[in-house]
Amino acid sequence: MALIVHKYGGTSMGSTERIRSVAKRVAKWARAGHQMVVVPSAMSGETNRLLGLAKEVSPAKQTPEMLRELDMIACTGEQVSVGLLSLALQAEGMQAVSYNGWQVPVKTDSAYTKARIESIDDTKVRADLAAGKVVVITGFQGVDEGGNVTTLGRGGSDTSAVAIAAAMKADECLIFTDVDGVYTTDPRIVPEARRLHTISFEEMLEMASLGSKVLQIRSVEFAGKYRVPLRVLSSFTPWDISVEEEAKSGTLITFEEDEKMEQAVVSGIAFSRDEAKVTVTGVPDKPGVASLILGAVADANIEVDVIIQNVSQNGKTDFSFTVNRNDYQRTLDLLRTQVQPATGASDVIGDPKICKVSIVGIGMRSHVGVASKMFRSLSEEGINIQMISTSEIKTSVVIAEKYMELAVRALHKAFDLDASIPAIDEAKA
Repeated sequence: MALIVHKYGGTSMGSTERIRSVAKRVAKWARAGHQMVVVPSAMSGETNRLLGLAKEVSPAKQTPEMLRELDMIACTGEQVSVGLLSLALQAEGMQAVSYNGWQVPVKTDSAYTKARIESIDDTKVRADLAAGKVVVITGFQGVDEGGNVTTLGRGGSDTSAVAIAAAMKADECLIFTDVDGVYTTDPRIVPEARRLHTISFEEMLEMASLGSKVLQIRSVEFAGKYRVPLRVLSSFTPWDISVEEEAKSGTLITFEEDEKMEQAVVSGIAFSRDEAKVTVTGVPDKPGVASLILGAVADANIEVDVIIQNVSQNGKTDFSFTVNRNDYQRTLDLLRTQVQPATGASDVIGDPKICKVSIVGIGMRSHVGVASKMFRSLSEEGINIQMISTSEIKTSVVIAEKYMELAVRALHKAFDLDASIPAIDEAKA
């Protein structure tokens, strides 16, 4: 008997028909002898609807008191989901019980709308499992030290599921989504994109941070830290396929030293359209200037990504960095009103029509020439590289947004990511 955590996204819970299908799938696993904990999201679109209502009645600038009430509102979507799923499981003849995050309890800090999990008390859940019940727990939420309901931010149900799996030392956490696994890149851009049988936590973390939307980045961080085996798979496969077949489907996110890992130099191509570049020109080339520029940006709670400083000429240099496109105009205004007068910079200019394309793979650690191959492939397509950022297992480039899809297709082909790799016999693992 294994302890298994299932997580179902909003699309999987999008209608009563789909909820009944989820219940049949969970019941199948329970009847196979597994102890089951299920973490469902709110029904598709429900959280947006609830927050939309909040905005209608209070469109003013958000205060800490307002954020508390937003969490009170947003958490109800998941409460409806767990109740409906428990009822559907009972209709399938299963003993099932639902809990809100505060009933478990899932304890968090007090950062409303973006709280972080601090601890989970699994005593009540283990007692129910021992009694043969399926336990259904709200994702996306918890309770702070003062007894206030908190939410974890968008995608937080992924994090809830992984945290519960970690706390209970589950054998595996299965994330059921509307896709059937992690692909080498977005199949909508590259039809030849291939589903990966396995990917390392490090690679998945980079892919998530660089634009892949399959998993929330905090859930991958949590899984890597506590070594929770994760599997991403589809909830739209027939519910009645065998447990053995389903347990080997999708993509297993595992550890680098795992012998089952696919030995590819590059595992995937990630990309992000939500980028903008800002350049402060004619900056005095002296200690403290970079801190002055980025300090002001950080104080405004604007996240900076790729950074580059040009070679000094005549005591002056240009300093460029990227921000999220939503922060572009605010960053320009901040630099022009605060940083430019303080530094004596010549100008502040920008470009909101850029994107970031990245190659990711743990094989890059032990292979030379990967970055040069990337640059050569882009050059052959006439794509100019504006900025470069690297780590041990990824290389990112900033290019004009109009070339993004061409770049992704060229790199996918250059690194043979559409080449088929024999399926791994996980039964021997």
